[in-house]
Amino acid sequence: MKYSLWFLALTLTACVSIEMKSEPPNTALVFVTSTLPPARLVSPTSVQSTVATTPPSAATTVGTTSNCEDQALLLEDVTIPDNTVLQPGTRFTKTWRFENSGTCAWSGYSIAFLAGDRMDAPDSSPVPETGPGQTVDISMDLTAPSLDGLFTGYYELRSSDGKVLPIGIEKSFWVKIVIGAGIPSTAAVPYASTPLITPGGPLSCDYFLGKTYQNEVASLINSARSEAGLPTLQVNAQLAAAAQDHSIDMACFGLLSHSGSDASSIYERLVSAGYAPSDYGEVIYASGYPQSAFDWWMDDPPHRAEILNPAYTEMGIGYAYNADSFYKGYYTVDFGRR
Repeated sequence: MKYSLWFLALTLTACVSIEMKSEPPNTALVFVTSTLPPARLVSPTSVQSTVATTPPSAATTVGTTSNCEDQALLLEDVTIPDNTVLQPGTRFTKTWRFENSGTCAWSGYSIAFLAGDRMDAPDSSPVPETGPGQTVDISMDLTAPSLDGLFTGYYELRSSDGKVLPIGIEKSFWVKIVIGAGIPSTAAVPYASTPLITPGGPLSCDYFLGKTYQNEVASLINSARSEAGLPTLQVNAQLAAAAQDHSIDMACFGLLSHSGSDASSIYERLVSAGYAPSDYGEVIYASGYPQSAFDWWMDDPPHRAEILNPAYTEMGIGYAYNADSFYKGYYTVDFGRR
């Protein structure tokens, strides 16, 4: 006989699934938060990731028109020069100084996050109106990650119609900071120490991945467990693969659910990733930053119980961001013990 007890807590932004069982469940509740049609999640082994891990070349470039040409020069870092040392979690404003070296007047232009470590960057920030030959300071408010290490975020300068301006011979610019000693902390079992995982996703879905948020969530969870007198959790590659694919699935298909777009259950996703658990659970969250996700989980008793479950020995964290989806950013944490 199979015994299953589900404690599910779902708001507009978070959900937890806690299962006590003697065998895998064969049903799952579905909470769909958009009207996008269901579609099967593409296997990580059958499609190449669409996410760049190095500064990608621009998808579009600005050419000349019959009237003017767009060009820019990055003159200097007004604040936070490369390799500035900051304390974990510090709020800071990065300011770059540009020259409009083309012949087009900049009106409705913006800088947009492109790749790398997001550091709470918005999707875009407006550029003040700037005439040809003029200089302009452009700023973005950011938050330093909560882990020690070296972090870099890449940006593009875009015209009002979304085309990318060349910046001298470059297509992007960046902010580079150092947290602490610049050496990743080992106390929380860094996410980056797991084997390389190449997640998949629909080829038509333009999503973003970065290791920073996964690292922060892992650190926050292990810090809470340590304070509660519990063993910290090892980050497992198979659990991480399952969690990452589920975050991509939610981001690409507008889901906030423990059931995948292909109706897959938590257990099925773990087994598909090569993990055969004796105990397992999952928490999810949509929108916001790692600290806000963690705070919500810890303030809700079922979620808190999952994070502090003494039965678990391993975890995997997933995060995917899709600017075109309802909640934009989607977190998944899969817990397990074999």
